[in-house]
Amino acid sequence: MRIMIIDDNAAMLKVLAAVFAKTGHEVVGAYSDGNGLEERLRQTMPDLVCLDYNLPGRDGLALLKVIQTQAPNIDVVFMTASNEAGLEEKAADAGASGFIRKPFGQNQIIDELREVTAARKLAEKAGQAATAAATPARGTARGTAVIADDNGSVRLVLKGLLEECGLRVVQSVATGAEALSAAKAHQPRVLCLDVNMPVMGGLEALPLIVEASPETAVVMVTGCADKVLVAQAAGLGAVGYIIKPLRPAYVEAFIRKLLG
Repeated sequence: MRIMIIDDNAAMLKVLAAVFAKTGHEVVGAYSDGNGLEERLRQTMPDLVCLDYNLPGRDGLALLKVIQTQAPNIDVVFMTASNEAGLEEKAADAGASGFIRKPFGQNQIIDELREVTAARKLAEKAGQAATAAATPARGTARGTAVIADDNGSVRLVLKGLLEECGLRVVQSVATGAEALSAAKAHQPRVLCLDVNMPVMGGLEALPLIVEASPETAVVMVTGCADKVLVAQAAGLGAVGYIIKPLRPAYVEAFIRKLLG
């Protein structure tokens, strides 16, 4: 895997570069800030960016949004020593594929890369199926699904995971309003519904979807496992929730249990 590292700590840059090289990855850039990130992405074409939060100039969240806009196919592992409330949720909703708090050991970052790589492989598989002329091989046995998330990379990963579980993804949308329309049109067996979306959020759309498609199992997708939010979603008709960043083994186990 081709990896770019952005961290203003010189020692951290050296340590991460050594760990990645030791485990067979190629470090294509190591930088102390995000200046010129757009051009660096074009020049180095990384598969993954290890991105610190507290940086001079633009912080990690601002840079994450740049990456998602310019190259949503690039995975981002968000790193921070900050205890800022809600930061993990913000990073997940902005499209981070992984999140790790400093200080961390070598095994932690290696494990995080392994999880991200597994999710990316499923996303690539979903993308290949979408462009193939033939119908995906495992698609119809267990019903249909709709995905609603305003992040393109999350939609791709979820598509791969749902199809791996035998569901056929009939539509992927980016807003709660579009999710409602898709639920009415397709009456899917499963609908994965992001909490934070433009136009209409997931919690606002949820009761309308349940009313419009009562046989659909609605699964919330969120970067926050707050008990109040979980209870609210359950009260509105959700059958469960999936936490971002997505972890393939957990998501597949949840969906397979849901499908019986």
